[in-house]
Amino acid sequence: MILESLLGSASVPWTFLICSLFGSVLLWPTIRLLDQLWWQPRRLERALRAQGLRGTSYRFLIGDANDYARQNREVWSRPLPLRCHDIGAHVMPFLYNNVEEHGKPCISWFGPIPKVTITDPHLVREVMSNKFGHIEKLKFPTLSKLLAEGVGNYEGEKWVKHRRILNPAFHVEKLKLMLPAFSACCEELVGGWTQSLGPDGSWEVDVSSELQNLTGDVISQTAFGSSYLEGRRISQLQSEQMGRFMAAIHKIMIPGYTYFPTKNNRRMHQINDEIENILRGLISNRMQAIQEGESTKDDLLGLLLQSNMTTIDANGKSILGMSEAEVIEECKLFYFAGMETTSVLLTWTIIVLSMHPEWQDRAREEVLGLFGKHKLEYEGVNRLKIVTMILYEVLRLYTPATAFTRKTYKEIEIGGITYPAGVVFEMPVLFIHHDPDIWGNDVHQFRPDRFADGISKASKEPAGAFFPFGWGPRICIGQNFALLEAKMALCMILQRFEFELASSYTHAPHTVMMMRPMHGAQIKLRAISS
Repeated sequence: MILESLLGSASVPWTFLICSLFGSVLLWPTIRLLDQLWWQPRRLERALRAQGLRGTSYRFLIGDANDYARQNREVWSRPLPLRCHDIGAHVMPFLYNNVEEHGKPCISWFGPIPKVTITDPHLVREVMSNKFGHIEKLKFPTLSKLLAEGVGNYEGEKWVKHRRILNPAFHVEKLKLMLPAFSACCEELVGGWTQSLGPDGSWEVDVSSELQNLTGDVISQTAFGSSYLEGRRISQLQSEQMGRFMAAIHKIMIPGYTYFPTKNNRRMHQINDEIENILRGLISNRMQAIQEGESTKDDLLGLLLQSNMTTIDANGKSILGMSEAEVIEECKLFYFAGMETTSVLLTWTIIVLSMHPEWQDRAREEVLGLFGKHKLEYEGVNRLKIVTMILYEVLRLYTPATAFTRKTYKEIEIGGITYPAGVVFEMPVLFIHHDPDIWGNDVHQFRPDRFADGISKASKEPAGAFFPFGWGPRICIGQNFALLEAKMALCMILQRFEFELASSYTHAPHTVMMMRPMHGAQIKLRAISS
């Protein structure tokens, strides 16, 4: 009676009351969703356009997803001519066309999130240095957790702590200790290739898959030492996870999509559970061995645990160290970053040297002059000049990570434009590396000698415009690891083989997480006579 009198009528049915209460409960999240998917994107678009920025207009929920997918399909259906290194419009067609039509910088949309494309190296360095602390990494927490979180996704004090703990494992003196593991894995690769040669001393092989197996084996050996088979299983699972991650990320603008029980989502969770169970067992066994008096080993896991233990007090409580769950995430990141970047770099290096045999010959001459057919040692690898120039030029033309992204979480002024919170900066490294105003009119030519006097003098940009591993405080912690591994593998291949493109090779670079040859990297190997 009291409730009915408050409502003003004794005849109000209870069903109406229940529906009204239920509607009130749903109203607030509905308003928030509308704000996220419509009102906020429109506010941000008006704020950016008021300052002279041009670009595509926001379309509800999907943004530019349809145009992005359509242009990819159209362009990727047509391969490039052989020896063509002018690949920007082919690899990133939507972004390329947007910049051509609207100028620099320009606006595009990842679902309801506005992206501003920046190609000025000065502004890229300013964003990547984040000196004002108003910028963060673009995150997809639920999805990223299934692939790898770790130091690459953390911010603030947590990032500082993890970076401090990880740094010792990637010090040059520690990398020297990993040289035998690099050598053993490379020896297994070239040994297998030698056994596969036909009667005429040649063999056609897709080196992209072979080199991915190599870098997976290297990270397994260097991360977990004697627990190599478990490491190889993680490598296989992480490779599958990357493909599924890319299949899911294009649908992430659908609210709650990552929680849908789709076949892809279920499999991603199964893979993640298996990886984490393997890593948990490896970490537990290693910690038990350490507690029983064994010394920490010189693999990445041992070095990581050793560095982490320095922050544990006498009672066994962590002061600044990582939890077991955080160590697991860093180990997952070892695989993602360590395996993919180096395999892609080596794949494109073999392809490009097949296109330019004169540089292949120069590199081989340098390698044989330093090492002959003998094993490689660190000091000699460190003296490689031509091989280093070649790797840098391949990283410039075929940079594995084609773009970096950051997001504003506070208002910030960059380049005379005030960006509100919620704007993503997309920095297409590929476009910067192919800009004739920065690198000269020969920008699309393979010219390793442009790096003869080092990175800083390779371009017209005095402060540097070479960003294959990022820039600033968050520059890739594993870049020295990746370059050392790539030099070792390339040298050992050059010692044993000469190579050329197979007739079945199609030149079609495209981006799936990283830039890969779309139809594989078919190479004809021929043994070098002793």
